[in-house]
Amino acid sequence: MKIALRQIEGRSPAYWLLLAGLLLVTAIGLAAAWTMEHHGHVITGMNNQIVWGLPHVFAVFLVVAASGALNVASMASVFGKTAFKPLAPLSALLAIALLASGLAVLMLDLGRPDRLIVAMTHYNFKSIFAWNVVLYSGFMGLVVAYLWTMMERRMNAWSSWAGLAAFVWRLLLTTGTGSIFGFLIGRQAFGSALMGPMFIVYSLSYGLAIFLLVLLAISRWTDRPLAADMFARLVRLLAIFVACAAYFVLLYHLTNLYFAKQHGLERFLLLDGGLYPALFWIGQMALGSLLPLTLLLHPRSRGSHAAAAGAALLVVAGGMAQMYITIIGSQAYPLPLFPGFEVSSSFSDGVINAYTPSLLEWLLGFGGFALVGVIVVLALKWLGFVPTRLDQFPPDSSPHDLAASR
Repeated sequence: MKIALRQIEGRSPAYWLLLAGLLLVTAIGLAAAWTMEHHGHVITGMNNQIVWGLPHVFAVFLVVAASGALNVASMASVFGKTAFKPLAPLSALLAIALLASGLAVLMLDLGRPDRLIVAMTHYNFKSIFAWNVVLYSGFMGLVVAYLWTMMERRMNAWSSWAGLAAFVWRLLLTTGTGSIFGFLIGRQAFGSALMGPMFIVYSLSYGLAIFLLVLLAISRWTDRPLAADMFARLVRLLAIFVACAAYFVLLYHLTNLYFAKQHGLERFLLLDGGLYPALFWIGQMALGSLLPLTLLLHPRSRGSHAAAAGAALLVVAGGMAQMYITIIGSQAYPLPLFPGFEVSSSFSDGVINAYTPSLLEWLLGFGGFALVGVIVVLALKWLGFVPTRLDQFPPDSSPHDLAASR
């Protein structure tokens, strides 16, 4: 069964009001970035101890979610679940929008974004940051090519191969993003081999949560009912990914607790670190993991679109809490310069580092989310990314059929 794609007409005042609101928030984010660039980071909450602030939390979350947003397209092209094929263009569009927005926040937060040219022309392959320049640009190029093979009839024969290449690259990209922290030994919470696979699992849950939110919004705003079996599949997948993410988080902390040298760090992050234990137990585990799982799996709420949307929003909020703990909390805990001894000096050695995000940092971060919305809303209007009907999907292909198509 062939399902045609069509663009959202965007004739209603609500559509243009949504677009105007997203553009306004994006512009405010750009203004905040310009203000920080003009006055320097001294006007933010960042300091010599907390050098990666709240915008990095937003940026890393968006980049990680970009990989996971490609879940649906990968299910169709790599795993032979062709029922997902009509939704694959929307999946690829979200991946591009999230990655572009995350990198925009990252560059605007670092200061001197023009210096990116140096990073692109002078590679130091001993640096994980240099690897990520290649991984990000490669992922963007592969997803664009994948989208072309899906949207252009003459290139459809190459769609499975392009999808497979994008799938492999997204694993490399997310591993590279996690390895930014896993390869750093300058902070006690970093330097763990678990960071790579843990970020892959994060990406699966964050990306699918955002995809589900966008799909439910499109279904509601365009009066196109979503097929119950497709909705059930997406809900079940999201529940699996959320459970896997929670498992890896617990494994990470249990691994740290096994080593005596990490007990102080774990006590800080899980018990007496003030904001950070609250974000972990309430934000990440309770609201970002247990409550979404309850909403997604409980018989009374399992078939509800509102419950699924609420669960997806909670997953996003829990993901932001997790990134805040990973990035900010790890910098707040003092690095043990001489294990077994107490160290203090005028340079804040041995002191818990304080950090309070400024309004400008919040505005830049929300501007990144708004930029995702601008890209998606404009693309949905002018290009055919959404099926004409969301209540009919083709049956899945067998593995033999998938191999023959290649």
